[in-house]
Amino acid sequence: MSLQQKTISGVLWTFSQQFSVQAINFLVQIILARMLMPSEFGLIAMLTVFVGIGNSLMDSGLTTSLIRTEAPDQRDYSTVFFINLLGSLVVYLALFALAPLIAVFYKQEILTNIIRVYTVSIVIKAFVGVQTARLTKAMNFKIQMFMQIPSVIAGGITGVVLAYKGFGVWSLVWMEIVQSFLFTLQHWFRTGWYPSFIIDKARLKHHFLFGYKLTLSGILNTVFTNIYNLVIGKFFSATQLGYYNRADSMRMLPVQNIATALNKVTYPTFAAIQNDNEKLKVAYRKLMQQVVFWITPLMIILMIAAEPLLRFLLTDKWLPAVPYFQILCVSAILYPLQVYNLNILNVKGRSDLFLKLEVIKKVVVGVGIGCSLPFGIYGLLYFQILLSVISFYINTLYSGKLINYPIKEQLKDILPIFILAALTGIAVFLMIHLLNRHLNPGHLVNIVTTGVVYLLIYLGIGFYTKMQAITDIKQIIFKKR
Repeated sequence: MSLQQKTISGVLWTFSQQFSVQAINFLVQIILARMLMPSEFGLIAMLTVFVGIGNSLMDSGLTTSLIRTEAPDQRDYSTVFFINLLGSLVVYLALFALAPLIAVFYKQEILTNIIRVYTVSIVIKAFVGVQTARLTKAMNFKIQMFMQIPSVIAGGITGVVLAYKGFGVWSLVWMEIVQSFLFTLQHWFRTGWYPSFIIDKARLKHHFLFGYKLTLSGILNTVFTNIYNLVIGKFFSATQLGYYNRADSMRMLPVQNIATALNKVTYPTFAAIQNDNEKLKVAYRKLMQQVVFWITPLMIILMIAAEPLLRFLLTDKWLPAVPYFQILCVSAILYPLQVYNLNILNVKGRSDLFLKLEVIKKVVVGVGIGCSLPFGIYGLLYFQILLSVISFYINTLYSGKLINYPIKEQLKDILPIFILAALTGIAVFLMIHLLNRHLNPGHLVNIVTTGVVYLLIYLGIGFYTKMQAITDIKQIIFKKR
């Protein structure tokens, strides 16, 4: 199978995995959001930064190094496996000891026991990192999907049953533990790989020298990705954090899943052509245009339909999250482009530059949060829009130089899409506003009407003006036929 065929197959199976899993998870989250209080989701959100740091320290960027290594063998895989396992135990013990201090920081006594149970998932996941890396390197996303789906279903059922029986926040804790355990267990029975009792110092050094920079970058990224949970949890109530976390999860559901799905496929694909800058540029340009063409209208539709969407899915108790959701949708539009620009740095082996950019962006985040915090939670939210633009500029500035695709050229390729999406959004918003004033349709009708009308106008103009993203899609479909 050629690289192109592997890539297309990988995209199909990765999207199937990502969206089937997230569809199930989304359904579970809706049910739980109806059964639990926003403050209970807020308590779990307080842990995300610590769990994220733990996962980064446990992996140390070693599995990413395995994927980009041309011909890793059993010594590579076994070495990384045991180092990850050891790292996970050290991380878990550290979090176990720090749990009371974290609880005092947030002034939530219950967090001590929650942390000590919830973070067991870090150790569980350490048993599966190498197997997942092997499957990803082979672009075998089909088996990953068939292992993840039953894990998510079982974890979801556990969470819903416990919530129904009145376990509150603990239903979210045990849902995570069950899901992680079943996913790991299936890998050991279905992937056919088992570690040998080997820790090769030379291989460890090779992977560590690449991976530790990614680890530091990952820790920085985790801290600052979740810093809003940290700040809101510290300076505002658990209920407000619950509103923010639910709004953030919903807006990132489509964006992060598309980005993650494509990232799994594009990283090994880009790595295979890492020495051909012209091919890298062409591949990246097409990817960027496709992602922007589909993500931008999706986020604008969600912004317009935010209120009926949250009323329909989560009930009126979540309505304070509507303005949070709308603001966050704007900041999410550029997220995938930030990820793919950083991918270029990784495949070029420039993890040093990757780390440098993360440090620069995190300094910007720290200063920005300090300046916006006096303006309350809305100050923090609007700063996220500004931050997304700054992050895109910084990432693109450096990665563009490596493949001769400067930011000016990238903006020229995507600006027409942004203009079309924005103008269509204004027109549809006015139409829906008039519809609501005169007919007062139900929430579901409102949501569907918004989406259908928007896409008819947007895609119609896209076809008529022969936008590049539409042309590329037509060529792919035509070639497959």
